[in-house]
Amino acid sequence: MDEIRFLMAGDSALVAEFGNAISPAINARIRAFNIALEQAKLPGILELLPTYRSVMIQYDPMVIGTEALKAKLSAIAKNLDSIAIPPASVVELPVLYGGEMGPDLAFVAEHAGITPDEVIQLHTEPEYLIYMLGFTPGFTYLGGLNEKIHTPRLTQPRVKIPGGSVGIAGSQTGVYPIDSPGGWQLIGRTPVKLYDPNRAEPILPRAGQYIKFRAVDQAEFDEISRQVEAGTYQCVSYPRKEAE
Repeated sequence: MDEIRFLMAGDSALVAEFGNAISPAINARIRAFNIALEQAKLPGILELLPTYRSVMIQYDPMVIGTEALKAKLSAIAKNLDSIAIPPASVVELPVLYGGEMGPDLAFVAEHAGITPDEVIQLHTEPEYLIYMLGFTPGFTYLGGLNEKIHTPRLTQPRVKIPGGSVGIAGSQTGVYPIDSPGGWQLIGRTPVKLYDPNRAEPILPRAGQYIKFRAVDQAEFDEISRQVEAGTYQCVSYPRKEAE
């Protein structure tokens, strides 16, 4: 087991690094670490921010000092194998691929040497692990994109990408939750709002969950959009079957 490395991040945060790669194994350790910290209820910890390979721990230096916090975190990290990680859930997101909703689908297909329909098939097959959220509220950084459709970012980023757009950048795929600039190749759009400040829980996805994309046609996209606006749409969610 690799030793956890602690780095200062300003005067009131520590970064606990668990490795130097994007991998489900490192992500599992990060999830276990978060659970252990929540159970420990250490005084002075304000927020935990997981990333691909690390966790930022924001704390109050007036309550607990840096060295004391490092010692407690190190002790907790030694027992991660005993932490029970709850089964992950899969959230299904309907996506209308191509056309106005996915203007870069043809380029992704050309780059891969396959048809747009084959890109859609490959994109909708996996259950994608949500490694982390960032960039904008609810932006999903997902792992598990098929290597055949890895595609470089745009050479010239767009000034405005519509919220709900599904894109590919290198080996990653993700969803833009709100209108924002961006340089990912857009292949489709979901009518589901990943971020809504008016909801009880504004951000829909959570790190450690999985996302499964499902292709829909224009009629179903429009119907789901109406339900989303009315506040009646519920995403399909189910427990993930772990590999045996």
